[in-house]
Amino acid sequence: MIKACLLINVGLVLASTRVSFTSVLLCVSFFVLLITLVAAVFIYNRINATSELYKKRNSAEKASLLQQHLYTFNSSQIEAFQKYLRRKLKASVKMTNSGLLSLCMIIFLMFCSKPGFSQSTKATGSFWADGGVIITVILILIPILAGIWLMMVKVNNIFRQYQDKQRLQEASELARWIDEADSQDLQELLSKRKKALDYTLKHNELSGEIAAEDDKGLLHQIQSDPGLPVVSLKKRALKRPGVDPRLSKLILWYLGAATCWLLFGTTVGEYLGIKFVAPDADQLSWLSFGRLRPVHTNAVFWGWASLGMIGLGLYVVPRVGNAPLASLKLGWYSFWLINTAVIIGSLCLMAGINNGGGEYREYTWPVMLFFGLGVIFTLINFMQTVARRTTKEIYISNWYIIAAVIFVIVIAFVAYVPFWQDGLGETIIQGYYMHQGVGMWFMLFTLGIVYYFLPQQLNKPIYSYSLGILAFWTQILFYTVIGTHHFVFSSIPWSLQTVAILGSMGMVIPVAAGTTNFIMTFKGAWHKVPSSYTLPFFIVGIIFYFTGSLQGTAEAFRSTNLIWHFTDFTVAHSHLTMYGIICFFLWAGIYALVPRLTGKEAPQITVGAHFWLALIGLMFYTIPLMYGSTLKGLMWMDGKPFIDSVVFMAPYWLWRAIGGSLMWLSHLFFAYNFYKMLKGSNQTIDVAEAAIKKLNQSDASTEKKF
Repeated sequence: MIKACLLINVGLVLASTRVSFTSVLLCVSFFVLLITLVAAVFIYNRINATSELYKKRNSAEKASLLQQHLYTFNSSQIEAFQKYLRRKLKASVKMTNSGLLSLCMIIFLMFCSKPGFSQSTKATGSFWADGGVIITVILILIPILAGIWLMMVKVNNIFRQYQDKQRLQEASELARWIDEADSQDLQELLSKRKKALDYTLKHNELSGEIAAEDDKGLLHQIQSDPGLPVVSLKKRALKRPGVDPRLSKLILWYLGAATCWLLFGTTVGEYLGIKFVAPDADQLSWLSFGRLRPVHTNAVFWGWASLGMIGLGLYVVPRVGNAPLASLKLGWYSFWLINTAVIIGSLCLMAGINNGGGEYREYTWPVMLFFGLGVIFTLINFMQTVARRTTKEIYISNWYIIAAVIFVIVIAFVAYVPFWQDGLGETIIQGYYMHQGVGMWFMLFTLGIVYYFLPQQLNKPIYSYSLGILAFWTQILFYTVIGTHHFVFSSIPWSLQTVAILGSMGMVIPVAAGTTNFIMTFKGAWHKVPSSYTLPFFIVGIIFYFTGSLQGTAEAFRSTNLIWHFTDFTVAHSHLTMYGIICFFLWAGIYALVPRLTGKEAPQITVGAHFWLALIGLMFYTIPLMYGSTLKGLMWMDGKPFIDSVVFMAPYWLWRAIGGSLMWLSHLFFAYNFYKMLKGSNQTIDVAEAAIKKLNQSDASTEKKF
C-alpha cells in the first residue's frame, strides 16, 4: 500500500513539475559535446596515422626503408621470396596508385561536416519545460548523432582506403627492389634470416645430453601433473584452444541473443527514465510505466543475464572437465525455450497479462514453464558433461555453475506452486524468490564463470581452492535464509526476521573469502592489467562484489531499515549488485571468450568507451540516489510531509537519468564490439604478403609470354 501511494504521489508531482530550460540545455549540451569529442578524437587519430604513413612513404632513404622489411618477414615469407629468386626470373611491377582523390574526398567531408546554425528564437521557460518539446528535442538529436556516427564511419573508410593504397604502393616498390637486387647477396641474406627464425631450443642447453638426476636429494614433491586443467603452465603462451565449431556456433547464438535482450531491456529502461521527465509522453496502455517496468527487469534478468551466463557456461563446463559437451541438441532446446519465455512474457506484460504475485515474478506460470524447461535441459546437459569428465576432481567452477542451475529450478518451483501463495505465506515466498534469484542463480553462476576466466586471463591458478570451497558452502548456508530482511517491521514473525538479519551478517564470510581469493590471484600479475581489456572488467566486478554485498548486509539491520526502506536506496543497491557485479563479470567473460572462438577482437577504443561509460554511468546513477534517499528517510523520521520528500528527490532523479543514459550508451558500444568480434574488420595489408603476391603474379605473366 505504501509503495502504491509512493508511486501515485511521484507521478502527480512529476506531472505537475516542469524541468527548467537550464536542465534541458545542460543535458543536450552534454550529449552533443560527448559525441563531438569522440568524433574529433577519432578523426584526429586517423589523420595522425595517415600522416605517419605518408611521411614514412616519402622519406629520403627508401632503399634502407625497404631493406628494413627484410627483418620483418616470417619464415614462410622468406621461403616464398627464395623460391622466386631461385627461378631467376625478372618482372617489372608497376603500380601507380594516387591518393589525391582520397585526400580531396577527406577535405570535402571535413568542410561539409561544418554545421549550419539556424536563426535563434526567444522562448519562454514554460515552452521549453513542456514535455512534448523535450521529446521533440530528443527526436531531433537522434538523427544528428546518427549523422555524426555515419560521418565517422565514412571518414574511417576513406582513411583506410588511402592507407591500403599506400601500403600496396610500398609493396610494389619492395617487390621491384627485390627483383632488381643482386640475387646471390639477397639469397644469402634471406637464408641467414630464415635460419635464425627457424632455430628452436632443444631444452637441454644447460644440462647437455645427460639425464637429470637428484643425487643429493634436494628436490621434493616433484609433480609431473600440473594439477588444475583450468590454466596453462606458467611462463607458457596460452594457445587458442581447439573448440568444436558446432559448440562455438551454439555459444555465439546464446551470447548474441543475450546482447539483443540487453539492448531491448535497457532501451525500455531508458524510455521509463524519459517518463520521469515527461509522464505524458504517450497515451498507450501498452507503454504505461506499470507495464513497462517489469518488461525492463524481466528482459535483463531472464534474457540478458541468464542467456549470457548459460552461453559462457557451455564453454566452461566441458573445458574444465576436459570432455565434450554432452548434447548440443539439448543446448539448442534450452536456447529456444528461454527466448520463447522472454518474448511471450514481454508481450503479455505489455498487454496487462501478469502474475501479480510480486516483483521479478510477473510472468504467468505458463510463460515461466518455458524458462523452467530450458534450465532443466541445461542442468541435464551440464550434469552429463561433468559425469563424462576425464579429470579426477570437479573444478570449483562446475560446483558453482551446477549448483546455480539446481537452485533456479527449485526457486521457480517454490515461487509458482500455488499451495502457499495466500496471505502472509505469499509475502515470505516473495522475499525468498527475489533474493534467491539474485544470490543463488545470478551470483553463483557468475562466480563460477569468474573462477575459470580470471585465472585464465592472468595465466596463473586461483589463489586458494579452499577459500573458494569455503565461500561456496557458506553462501549456500546463509544466503538461503535472508529473503525476509526485505520485510522487517512487517507482520512476518519477529523470529523469522531475526534469522534473516543473522543470515545477512553471515554473508560477510563468503563475500570476504571470495574477494580475498580473487584479489590475491592478482598477486604478482597486476602489471598485466594495463595491457588487458578484460581484467579491468573483472576488477570492477570484484570491487562491487565486496562493496555491494556488504551494503546489503548493512541494509538488513533494523536501524538502517528505518531509514532506507521504501526509498530509492534499494533501487541504487539493486543496480550496484546486478549491474556492477553480474554485468561487469559477464562482459569480462564475453570479451575473454568470443575472440578465442572467432579469432577476431573488438577495437580497443570502443571497448574502453564501453567500460568507462558503464562505470561512470553506474556511479552517476547510484551515488546520488543513495545520498538523496538517506536524507529522504531522515525527513520521514523527522515527520516531514511525504510530498516534501518527493519534491526533494527531483535533482537526484536527474542524476539518475544522466547515469542511466550513459549506461544505455555503453550498451550500444558493447553491441558494436560484439559485432566486430563476430565479423571483424578489414585486415591491415601486410606489405610482405602483398609483395610476394605481386612477384608471383609477375612470374606467372612472364611464363605465359614464353
